[in-house]
Amino acid sequence: MSSIREVARLAGVSVATVSRTLKTPDVVSPGTREKVLAAVEKTGYRPNLMAVQFRARRTRNLVVLVPKIANTFYARVISGIQLAAQSRGYGVLLCNTQGDEAMEAQYARLVSTRQADGVIQLRAHDPFADDAAASASLPMVNACEVMDDAPCPTLKLDNRAAAREMIEHLIAMGHRRIAVIKGPRRSPLTRDRFDGYRDALEAAGINVDDSMLCPGDFSPQSGYAGARALVERANPPTAIFCESDEMAIGALQWLKRAGLRVPEDISVAGFDDIEFASYCDPPLTTIAQPAETFGEIAVEMLTALIEEQTLSSVHRVLPYRLVIRDSTAEAASPGPR
Repeated sequence: MSSIREVARLAGVSVATVSRTLKTPDVVSPGTREKVLAAVEKTGYRPNLMAVQFRARRTRNLVVLVPKIANTFYARVISGIQLAAQSRGYGVLLCNTQGDEAMEAQYARLVSTRQADGVIQLRAHDPFADDAAASASLPMVNACEVMDDAPCPTLKLDNRAAAREMIEHLIAMGHRRIAVIKGPRRSPLTRDRFDGYRDALEAAGINVDDSMLCPGDFSPQSGYAGARALVERANPPTAIFCESDEMAIGALQWLKRAGLRVPEDISVAGFDDIEFASYCDPPLTTIAQPAETFGEIAVEMLTALIEEQTLSSVHRVLPYRLVIRDSTAEAASPGPR
Protein backbone atom coordinates (compact mmCIF):
# COMPACT_ATOMS: atom_id res chain seq x y z
CA MET A 1 0.00 0.00 0.00
CA SER A 2 1.42 3.37 -1.00
CA SER A 3 1.82 6.29 1.40
CA ILE A 4 0.97 9.97 1.19
CA ARG A 5 4.70 10.70 1.08
CA GLU A 6 5.05 8.71 -2.12
CA VAL A 7 2.24 10.74 -3.67
CA ALA A 8 3.89 13.99 -2.57
CA ARG A 9 7.27 12.94 -3.97
CA LEU A 10 5.82 11.90 -7.33
CA ALA A 11 3.75 15.08 -7.64
CA GLY A 12 6.62 17.29 -6.53
CA VAL A 13 4.63 18.91 -3.73
CA SER A 14 4.53 18.78 0.07
CA VAL A 15 2.60 16.23 2.10
CA ALA A 16 0.43 19.08 3.38
CA THR A 17 -0.46 20.03 -0.20
CA VAL A 18 -1.48 16.44 -0.96
CA SER A 19 -3.64 16.35 2.15
CA ARG A 20 -5.22 19.71 1.28
CA THR A 21 -5.91 18.58 -2.30
CA LEU A 22 -7.69 15.44 -1.12
CA LYS A 23 -9.70 17.11 1.64
CA THR A 24 -10.54 20.51 0.07
CA PRO A 25 -9.60 20.43 -3.64
CA ASP A 26 -11.26 23.79 -4.35
CA VAL A 27 -8.56 25.68 -2.43
CA VAL A 28 -5.75 24.18 -4.54
CA SER A 29 -4.78 25.54 -7.97
CA PRO A 30 -5.98 23.45 -10.94
CA GLY A 31 -2.41 22.65 -12.02
CA THR A 32 -1.38 21.39 -8.59
CA ARG A 33 -4.62 19.49 -8.18
CA GLU A 34 -4.07 17.75 -11.50
CA LYS A 35 -0.53 16.69 -10.54
CA VAL A 36 -1.64 15.36 -7.15
CA LEU A 37 -4.57 13.39 -8.54
CA ALA A 38 -2.38 11.92 -11.26
CA ALA A 39 0.11 10.81 -8.60
CA VAL A 40 -2.70 9.33 -6.53
CA GLU A 41 -3.86 7.31 -9.52
CA LYS A 42 -0.37 6.14 -10.40
CA THR A 43 0.55 5.05 -6.87
CA GLY A 44 -2.77 3.34 -6.18
CA TYR A 45 -3.42 5.50 -3.14
CA ARG A 46 -7.19 4.93 -3.16
CA PRO A 47 -7.54 3.31 0.29
CA ASN A 48 -5.93 6.29 1.97
CA LEU A 49 -7.98 8.65 -0.18
CA MET A 50 -11.10 6.98 1.14
CA ALA A 51 -9.85 7.44 4.68
CA VAL A 52 -9.18 11.14 4.09
CA GLN A 53 -12.66 11.62 2.67
CA PHE A 54 -14.08 9.71 5.60
CA ARG A 55 -12.33 11.89 8.17
CA ALA A 56 -13.56 15.05 6.52
CA ARG A 57 -17.17 14.17 7.24
CA ARG A 58 -17.99 12.35 10.46
CA THR A 59 -21.54 11.42 11.36
CA ARG A 60 -20.90 10.15 14.92
CA ASN A 61 -22.92 7.03 14.10
CA LEU A 62 -21.67 3.46 14.52
CA VAL A 63 -23.09 0.49 12.61
CA VAL A 64 -23.45 -2.70 14.66
CA LEU A 65 -24.00 -5.96 12.76
CA VAL A 66 -25.73 -8.48 15.05
CA PRO A 67 -26.30 -12.04 13.79
CA LYS A 68 -29.30 -12.63 16.08
CA ILE A 69 -30.61 -9.74 18.12
CA ALA A 70 -32.97 -11.99 20.12
CA ASN A 71 -30.02 -13.99 21.47
CA THR A 72 -29.65 -13.07 25.14
CA PHE A 73 -25.85 -12.97 25.01
CA TYR A 74 -25.84 -10.54 22.09
CA ALA A 75 -28.47 -8.45 23.86
CA ARG A 76 -25.97 -7.91 26.69
CA VAL A 77 -23.20 -7.06 24.22
CA ILE A 78 -25.47 -4.49 22.57
CA SER A 79 -26.23 -2.97 25.98
CA GLY A 80 -22.50 -2.46 26.52
CA ILE A 81 -22.13 -0.97 23.03
CA GLN A 82 -24.95 1.51 23.53
CA LEU A 83 -23.71 2.75 26.89
CA ALA A 84 -20.12 3.14 25.67
CA ALA A 85 -21.19 4.85 22.44
CA GLN A 86 -23.47 7.27 24.25
CA SER A 87 -20.73 8.23 26.68
CA ARG A 88 -18.51 9.12 23.71
CA GLY A 89 -21.19 11.09 21.87
CA TYR A 90 -21.91 8.43 19.21
CA GLY A 91 -25.23 6.98 18.08
CA VAL A 92 -25.77 3.29 17.27
CA LEU A 93 -27.38 1.85 14.14
CA LEU A 94 -28.34 -1.78 14.87
CA CYS A 95 -28.77 -4.33 12.09
CA ASN A 96 -30.25 -7.73 12.91
CA THR A 97 -28.56 -9.60 10.03
CA GLN A 98 -29.54 -13.22 10.77
CA GLY A 99 -26.14 -14.02 9.27
CA ASP A 100 -27.21 -12.71 5.85
CA GLU A 101 -24.07 -11.54 4.03
CA ALA A 102 -25.99 -9.34 1.58
CA MET A 103 -27.67 -7.53 4.46
CA GLU A 104 -24.34 -7.08 6.24
CA ALA A 105 -22.80 -5.59 3.10
CA GLN A 106 -25.77 -3.25 2.69
CA TYR A 107 -25.41 -1.83 6.18
CA ALA A 108 -21.62 -1.68 5.94
CA ARG A 109 -22.04 0.56 2.88
CA LEU A 110 -23.35 3.22 5.24
CA VAL A 111 -19.71 3.69 6.21
CA SER A 112 -18.45 3.61 2.62
CA THR A 113 -20.95 6.36 1.74
CA ARG A 114 -20.09 8.29 4.91
CA GLN A 115 -23.53 7.91 6.51
CA ALA A 116 -21.82 6.24 9.48
CA ASP A 117 -18.29 6.32 10.86
CA GLY A 118 -17.43 2.66 11.50
CA VAL A 119 -18.64 -0.92 11.91
CA ILE A 120 -18.72 -3.35 14.82
CA GLN A 121 -19.16 -6.83 13.35
CA LEU A 122 -20.26 -9.51 15.85
CA ARG A 123 -19.97 -12.39 13.36
CA ALA A 124 -16.98 -13.99 11.65
CA HIS A 125 -17.47 -12.38 8.24
CA ASP A 126 -15.98 -9.32 6.52
CA PRO A 127 -18.92 -7.19 5.31
CA PHE A 128 -16.48 -5.38 2.99
CA ALA A 129 -15.29 -8.67 1.44
CA ASP A 130 -16.26 -7.57 -2.08
CA ASP A 131 -14.54 -4.18 -1.74
CA ALA A 132 -10.84 -4.56 -0.99
CA ALA A 133 -10.27 -0.81 -0.80
CA ALA A 134 -13.00 -0.37 1.80
CA SER A 135 -11.84 -3.40 3.78
CA ALA A 136 -8.33 -1.96 3.93
CA SER A 137 -9.25 1.56 4.93
CA LEU A 138 -12.59 1.88 6.69
CA PRO A 139 -12.84 1.54 10.49
CA MET A 140 -14.14 -1.83 11.68
CA VAL A 141 -13.79 -3.98 14.80
CA ASN A 142 -14.67 -7.70 14.81
CA ALA A 143 -15.85 -8.82 18.26
CA CYS A 144 -17.17 -12.02 19.92
CA GLU A 145 -17.20 -14.38 16.90
CA VAL A 146 -13.92 -13.50 15.23
CA MET A 147 -12.57 -14.20 11.73
CA ASP A 148 -9.40 -16.31 11.61
CA ASP A 149 -7.58 -13.81 9.41
CA ALA A 150 -9.46 -10.67 10.31
CA PRO A 151 -8.47 -7.56 8.30
CA CYS A 152 -9.22 -5.38 11.32
CA PRO A 153 -8.77 -5.22 15.11
CA THR A 154 -10.46 -8.07 17.00
CA LEU A 155 -11.87 -8.80 20.44
CA LYS A 156 -12.62 -12.34 21.57
CA LEU A 157 -12.64 -14.96 24.34
CA ASP A 158 -10.27 -17.94 24.50
CA ASN A 159 -13.15 -20.30 23.77
CA ARG A 160 -10.92 -23.34 23.45
CA ALA A 161 -9.36 -22.91 26.89
CA ALA A 162 -12.76 -22.14 28.45
CA ALA A 163 -14.40 -25.27 27.04
CA ARG A 164 -11.43 -27.37 28.11
CA GLU A 165 -11.77 -26.11 31.70
CA MET A 166 -15.47 -27.00 31.69
CA ILE A 167 -14.82 -30.56 30.50
CA GLU A 168 -11.99 -30.94 33.02
CA HIS A 169 -14.52 -30.02 35.73
CA LEU A 170 -16.87 -32.77 34.53
CA ILE A 171 -14.06 -35.31 34.30
CA ALA A 172 -12.96 -34.45 37.83
CA MET A 173 -16.49 -35.35 38.96
CA GLY A 174 -16.17 -38.83 37.55
CA HIS A 175 -17.85 -38.35 34.18
CA ARG A 176 -16.43 -40.34 31.27
CA ARG A 177 -19.33 -40.35 28.83
CA ILE A 178 -19.56 -36.62 28.22
CA ALA A 179 -21.69 -35.54 25.29
CA VAL A 180 -21.53 -32.20 23.49
CA ILE A 181 -24.30 -30.34 21.69
CA LYS A 182 -22.42 -28.19 19.20
CA GLY A 183 -23.20 -24.78 17.75
CA PRO A 184 -23.61 -23.81 14.07
CA ARG A 185 -21.32 -25.80 11.82
CA ARG A 186 -19.54 -22.81 10.24
CA SER A 187 -19.01 -20.82 13.43
CA PRO A 188 -15.44 -20.53 14.79
CA LEU A 189 -17.01 -20.54 18.26
CA THR A 190 -18.29 -24.06 17.57
CA ARG A 191 -14.90 -25.18 16.33
CA ASP A 192 -12.94 -23.68 19.23
CA ARG A 193 -15.31 -24.95 21.92
CA PHE A 194 -15.28 -28.44 20.42
CA ASP A 195 -11.47 -28.34 20.25
CA GLY A 196 -11.41 -27.54 23.98
CA TYR A 197 -13.80 -30.44 24.63
CA ARG A 198 -11.54 -32.79 22.67
CA ASP A 199 -8.37 -31.44 24.34
CA ALA A 200 -9.72 -32.24 27.80
CA LEU A 201 -10.87 -35.75 26.85
CA GLU A 202 -7.57 -36.62 25.19
CA ALA A 203 -5.56 -35.29 28.14
CA ALA A 204 -7.59 -37.58 30.41
CA GLY A 205 -7.08 -40.58 28.13
CA ILE A 206 -10.71 -40.66 27.02
CA ASN A 207 -11.43 -41.33 23.36
CA VAL A 208 -13.76 -38.98 21.50
CA ASP A 209 -16.90 -41.03 20.86
CA ASP A 210 -18.89 -39.94 17.79
CA SER A 211 -22.09 -41.14 19.45
CA MET A 212 -21.57 -38.40 22.05
CA LEU A 213 -21.57 -35.61 19.43
CA CYS A 214 -24.76 -33.81 18.45
CA PRO A 215 -25.30 -30.85 16.09
CA GLY A 216 -27.06 -27.69 17.24
CA ASP A 217 -27.36 -24.00 16.43
CA PHE A 218 -27.12 -22.24 19.84
CA SER A 219 -30.95 -22.12 20.12
CA PRO A 220 -33.06 -23.65 22.94
CA GLN A 221 -34.87 -25.75 20.32
CA SER A 222 -31.64 -27.44 19.22
CA GLY A 223 -30.69 -28.11 22.85
CA TYR A 224 -34.09 -29.70 23.46
CA ALA A 225 -33.77 -31.91 20.37
CA GLY A 226 -30.12 -32.68 21.09
CA ALA A 227 -30.75 -33.86 24.64
CA ARG A 228 -33.48 -36.19 23.41
CA ALA A 229 -31.27 -37.63 20.67
CA LEU A 230 -28.36 -38.22 23.07
CA VAL A 231 -30.37 -39.81 25.89
CA GLU A 232 -32.22 -42.13 23.53
CA ARG A 233 -28.96 -43.63 22.22
CA ALA A 234 -27.89 -47.12 23.29
CA ASN A 235 -25.26 -45.96 25.79
CA PRO A 236 -26.36 -42.47 26.90
CA PRO A 237 -24.07 -39.86 28.45
CA THR A 238 -23.73 -39.10 32.14
CA ALA A 239 -23.12 -35.42 31.32
CA ILE A 240 -24.00 -33.05 28.47
CA PHE A 241 -21.93 -29.99 27.61
CA CYS A 242 -23.93 -27.49 25.56
CA GLU A 243 -21.92 -24.90 23.64
CA SER A 244 -24.40 -22.17 24.68
CA ASP A 245 -26.62 -21.56 27.68
CA GLU A 246 -29.71 -21.30 25.50
CA MET A 247 -29.11 -24.84 24.25
CA ALA A 248 -28.51 -25.99 27.83
CA ILE A 249 -31.84 -24.50 28.90
CA GLY A 250 -33.55 -26.38 26.08
CA ALA A 251 -31.77 -29.58 27.15
CA LEU A 252 -32.90 -29.13 30.76
CA GLN A 253 -36.48 -28.76 29.59
CA TRP A 254 -36.46 -32.05 27.67
CA LEU A 255 -34.70 -33.95 30.46
CA LYS A 256 -37.29 -32.75 32.97
CA ARG A 257 -40.16 -33.79 30.70
CA ALA A 258 -38.50 -37.17 30.22
CA GLY A 259 -38.50 -37.70 33.99
CA LEU A 260 -34.72 -37.47 34.37
CA ARG A 261 -33.24 -35.65 37.35
CA VAL A 262 -30.48 -33.09 36.88
CA PRO A 263 -27.84 -33.56 38.21
CA GLU A 264 -28.70 -36.84 39.97
CA ASP A 265 -29.25 -38.79 36.72
CA ILE A 266 -27.35 -36.59 34.29
CA SER A 267 -25.29 -33.40 34.55
CA VAL A 268 -25.76 -30.45 32.20
CA ALA A 269 -23.38 -27.54 31.55
CA GLY A 270 -23.59 -24.50 29.30
CA PHE A 271 -21.54 -21.61 28.01
CA ASP A 272 -22.11 -17.79 28.24
CA ASP A 273 -23.65 -17.28 31.71
CA ILE A 274 -26.68 -15.44 30.41
CA GLU A 275 -29.02 -13.95 33.03
CA PHE A 276 -31.40 -16.93 32.93
CA ALA A 277 -28.57 -19.39 33.72
CA SER A 278 -28.71 -18.70 37.46
CA TYR A 279 -32.53 -19.00 37.51
CA CYS A 280 -32.84 -22.39 35.80
CA ASP A 281 -34.08 -25.43 37.70
CA PRO A 282 -31.46 -26.37 38.71
CA PRO A 283 -29.18 -23.31 38.28
CA LEU A 284 -26.79 -23.90 35.41
CA THR A 285 -23.06 -24.59 35.57
CA THR A 286 -21.53 -22.53 32.79
CA ILE A 287 -18.67 -20.42 31.46
CA ALA A 288 -19.13 -16.73 32.21
CA GLN A 289 -17.92 -14.33 29.59
CA PRO A 290 -18.08 -10.54 30.02
CA ALA A 291 -20.74 -9.70 27.44
CA GLU A 292 -21.19 -6.03 28.34
CA THR A 293 -17.41 -5.59 28.43
CA PHE A 294 -17.23 -6.95 24.88
CA GLY A 295 -19.51 -4.12 23.80
CA GLU A 296 -17.70 -1.44 25.78
CA ILE A 297 -14.23 -2.37 24.53
CA ALA A 298 -15.42 -2.81 20.94
CA VAL A 299 -16.67 0.79 20.99
CA GLU A 300 -13.45 1.95 22.63
CA MET A 301 -11.39 0.29 19.89
CA LEU A 302 -13.60 1.49 17.04
CA THR A 303 -13.74 5.11 18.15
CA ALA A 304 -9.97 5.07 18.56
CA LEU A 305 -9.69 4.01 14.91
CA ILE A 306 -12.15 6.69 13.81
CA GLU A 307 -10.35 9.38 15.75
CA GLU A 308 -6.92 8.16 14.55
CA GLN A 309 -5.65 7.20 17.98
CA THR A 310 -3.17 4.39 18.58
CA LEU A 311 -4.67 1.14 19.87
CA SER A 312 -2.93 -0.35 22.90
CA SER A 313 -3.54 -3.80 21.38
CA VAL A 314 -4.93 -4.71 17.96
CA HIS A 315 -6.11 -8.21 18.96
CA ARG A 316 -7.50 -8.51 22.47
CA VAL A 317 -8.62 -11.56 24.44
CA LEU A 318 -11.01 -11.13 27.38
CA PRO A 319 -11.06 -13.35 30.48
CA TYR A 320 -13.61 -16.08 31.22
CA ARG A 321 -14.70 -17.76 34.46
CA LEU A 322 -16.00 -21.24 35.25
CA VAL A 323 -19.21 -20.85 37.27
CA ILE A 324 -20.18 -24.04 39.11
CA ARG A 325 -23.86 -24.29 40.08
CA ASP A 326 -26.28 -27.13 40.83
CA SER A 327 -26.68 -28.64 37.33
CA THR A 328 -23.46 -30.67 37.61
CA ALA A 329 -22.54 -33.28 40.22
CA GLU A 330 -20.60 -36.49 40.72
CA ALA A 331 -21.40 -39.08 38.05
CA ALA A 332 -23.96 -41.55 39.38
CA SER A 333 -22.72 -44.44 37.26
CA PRO A 334 -19.58 -43.58 35.26
CA GLY A 335 -19.13 -45.35 31.96
CA PRO A 336 -16.12 -47.54 31.17
CA ARG A 337 -12.71 -45.88 31.40
